[in-house]
Amino acid sequence: MDTWTVKFTGKARKQKDKLPPAISSVLDLLYGEMEADGPERGNWPHYGRIVGKKDVYHCHLNKGKPRYVAVWKVMDRDIQLIEVRYVGTHENADYRRID
Repeated sequence: MDTWTVKFTGKARKQKDKLPPAISSVLDLLYGEMEADGPERGNWPHYGRIVGKKDVYHCHLNKGKPRYVAVWKVMDRDIQLIEVRYVGTHENADYRRID
């Protein structure tokens, strides 16, 4: 199977740049897995679809507090494009606004 293209929105890129180094490393691992194997990441903690959103997923990047999450959307399955929409603390994630 071909690899997926994973991009960050401008806002998510800025959020990534502000992450603690350990969390940024975990995000890099998730990024690599999505490139290789696609958006469905059932091997990650608390992975799931965002209810009420089409092709929008999330997972936790760590345990403990503060809890960091990543949210991504499949933009196009035919050309295999994923866009990371949010990276940051669970407390600041507004899943209703992420589309």
